[in-house]
Amino acid sequence: MPTPYPAGRATPADKASSVLTPAQQVFVDYFRCPGMYAAFETSADLSSIEGYFTFGEAMAYGAVRGVRVAPTPANRLGDAVCGVMHRAGRPQLPFDLAAVVTNLREERYRQVVAGGVTERLTTARPLQDAYYFLRPLLPVSVRRHLQRIRLSGWENIAFPRWPVDFSVETMMRQTLALVLRTSGIRRIPFIWFWPEGKSSCAVMTHDVEGPSGQALCEELMDLDESYGIRAAFQVVPEERGTTPRELIDQFRARGFEVNVHDLNHDGSLFRDKPRFQERAAQINSYIRELGSRGFRSGAMYREQQWFDAFEFSYDMSVPNAAHLEPQRGGCCTVMPYFVGKILELPLTTVQDYSLFHILGEYSIAIWKAQIDLIRSMNGFISFIAHPDYLVEKRARAVYTQLLAHLKDLRDNENVWLALPGEVDQWWRDRNRMTLVRCGDRWRIQGPDDARARVAYATLDGDRVVYTLADESVESRQ
Repeated sequence: MPTPYPAGRATPADKASSVLTPAQQVFVDYFRCPGMYAAFETSADLSSIEGYFTFGEAMAYGAVRGVRVAPTPANRLGDAVCGVMHRAGRPQLPFDLAAVVTNLREERYRQVVAGGVTERLTTARPLQDAYYFLRPLLPVSVRRHLQRIRLSGWENIAFPRWPVDFSVETMMRQTLALVLRTSGIRRIPFIWFWPEGKSSCAVMTHDVEGPSGQALCEELMDLDESYGIRAAFQVVPEERGTTPRELIDQFRARGFEVNVHDLNHDGSLFRDKPRFQERAAQINSYIRELGSRGFRSGAMYREQQWFDAFEFSYDMSVPNAAHLEPQRGGCCTVMPYFVGKILELPLTTVQDYSLFHILGEYSIAIWKAQIDLIRSMNGFISFIAHPDYLVEKRARAVYTQLLAHLKDLRDNENVWLALPGEVDQWWRDRNRMTLVRCGDRWRIQGPDDARARVAYATLDGDRVVYTLADESVESRQ
């Protein structure tokens, strides 16, 4: 084990985090572990060619040394594990972990989708404009037919992986395993992902898109409350179906959350940057007017590299694996992450509309499968259930089953059911926490540290195992 430091003193790496490389910093930020445990290096002679490769079971995109890359994820891919070298007891990664993780989270990889000519035609600007102009007048049956055409071939998309992609989590665990295996360190302490040792986190959100959805909101709040669940309602501030202010006040009075949903939900927020900047300024004004902290774009359209124009605290517009969204891609992670100053809370499960009307599935089987996968990574489980699409009794019955399942997870599986704003605050607090060595113990310091827990990562064969520290042994300030 590393040499203990005197009680109350930070490790050298903690006091001077600037000595960490970007690759080491992204590792420390993910785990919130002392910097000295980011005991790995990056090869200096990376290829100038970027492409797809793997790192064990993780998919990756970027520059890599000594490994063949491919232009699409469907090709046979080289495994960067074969390129890992060791120097003075430290593994040397053949790629920049920070660059590759950013490429995944912010969707900077070259996304090749399976849709061919049909997809290109249906995403053409004139057709998209016509669809969003006519959308309020189209019955759900017509919209469902058009969207099934648009999304045809989604099953053949090689990457991100369906139904949940864990590439970022797998990459972090693989790196941690290399450090443990190479350094001789028996266990690595870190700040557990969720407050009070919760095993995972789940949030429910409702995007209100029209008058029929607004009419159901009060009943939907009653339903959520009957299972002890509070949700976030996202409201469209302009034009189609603007949510009445008295309904917004009612959301808050009953303990629900209110966020902004696009500007007018016409599908063109991110069409071009000058127009986007104008609309972003309008969205910011509504954020201030409504006192909201969160945002979700219409139809999950997004351009994460433009997010610096926004003033909200967190965004919820990026799917984990966007196979059934108009804009393909995905962030390949089941954990929140920062895009500049904004915290991204990714959508990690299939939307209710896609489940009912694209997949034709009226059960919670797919949701349960996604939940189980995300829980295996102690991740963030997020849902969109639209009031507009829960008007149908059959759909509302399925949603009720989901609420009962979430209640069971909270009561029996230690899952944290939270509002998005609570997750935003926790993740920001955790990002400012540090672990301080006190003799043979670790203590957490930082905002809301009383709710934080020390955890340890160890190896069980080739598998990384997380264990919460015994609170009777570890101490916190």
